[in-house]
Amino acid sequence: MSKNLDRLLRPKSIALFGGAWAENVIVQLQKSGFEGNIWPVHPKRESICDIPCLRDISELPSPPDANFVGVNRELSIGIIRKLSEMGAGGATCFASGFLESDAEGTGGADLQTQLVEAAGKMPILGPNCYGLINYLDNVALWPDQHGGRPCERGVAIIGQSSNVLINMTMQKRGLPIAYAIAAGNQAQTSLTDIASHLLEDDRVSAIGLYIEGFGDIRKLETMSEKARKVGKPVVAIKTGKSEKSKLATLTHTASLAGGAAASSALMKRLGIVEVG
Repeated sequence: MSKNLDRLLRPKSIALFGGAWAENVIVQLQKSGFEGNIWPVHPKRESICDIPCLRDISELPSPPDANFVGVNRELSIGIIRKLSEMGAGGATCFASGFLESDAEGTGGADLQTQLVEAAGKMPILGPNCYGLINYLDNVALWPDQHGGRPCERGVAIIGQSSNVLINMTMQKRGLPIAYAIAAGNQAQTSLTDIASHLLEDDRVSAIGLYIEGFGDIRKLETMSEKARKVGKPVVAIKTGKSEKSKLATLTHTASLAGGAAASSALMKRLGIVEVG
């Protein structure tokens, strides 16, 4: 069963863990006009962006709806476990060095397993991703620049690559963007989990997917059927069609990119519009 993403994607309170990257997120939240509670947690800093810091996760006044975990991979696991135990709504796991790096013998696969176990019932994005931007509700849980604008209805763009999503929000042409959400390694929450959830949002007019690896094909089928029932198109770009591209995909988000003909045939069967 897919986890409920409501609190994570439309939070009223956000906690942030880490230094510079967490500060970047707070800057974007303030620029976006986010009106909820912002709680930076840092053991040494007095404040971040003029917001007083909490010294420890135990000082949070209530379980946050969303969290940005911008610390190293080992510390991330402990923070995710504590957030899950306290009943937080969800988290973005920024750190890399998980499954995508395991070919280098870093133990990343084992750490990614530990991360998912620590999350338990709490949904997480990533690891190895920036997070999410919700232009409908002025939420920018995102540690970098982006180019979208607030809107009342638009398309939801979901991908594994945070950098690609940044570039998509910078386009001057096309449709208004309602959401831009990065899934990173998809350790727990997949592109199709996110898409299925967003299909239920009346403010989302269509889904755009930037796919490096399909993951669970049954989930993709279920999501596609749901999209047909609610009358919302799904458009996809699929990477990994050349051998070099397949290798780059594997080292980027630990996704296995299948054959081009097979992936195109699958999307055609499911009614997903593939574009170059």
